[in-house]
Amino acid sequence: QVQLQESGPGLVKPSQTVSLTCTVSGGSITTNHYYWSWIRQPPGMGLESIGYIAYSGSTYYSPSLENRTSISRDTSENQFTLQLTSVTPEDTAVYYCARADLTGSYDFWGQGTQVTVSS
Repeated sequence: QVQLQESGPGLVKPSQTVSLTCTVSGGSITTNHYYWSWIRQPPGMGLESIGYIAYSGSTYYSPSLENRTSISRDTSENQFTLQLTSVTPEDTAVYYCARADLTGSYDFWGQGTQVTVSS
């Protein structure tokens, strides 16, 4: 059973960079054909895809966020990390990490971590 766990600061100030880490257990992030993803849900809104890092190490970012987003990985720790720069209150959301398969379906999710951007 694959398990994902997000970690990171709950509160950040505007213009700062937020860094969130997803620790994966029960499966390797280099296993073929899986895409390790970040998704967020602002209060009262639907889920928004941020991007992913593939099993190969290639990355994809949502066009609306790509100029502020970076996703990297540490294969020795079986972790992947989201960095979002120049945050504003509009970046306040619950941030989830999840695993997607080749069809784009998410089969395993972390529990989510609240990030609040406020001065």
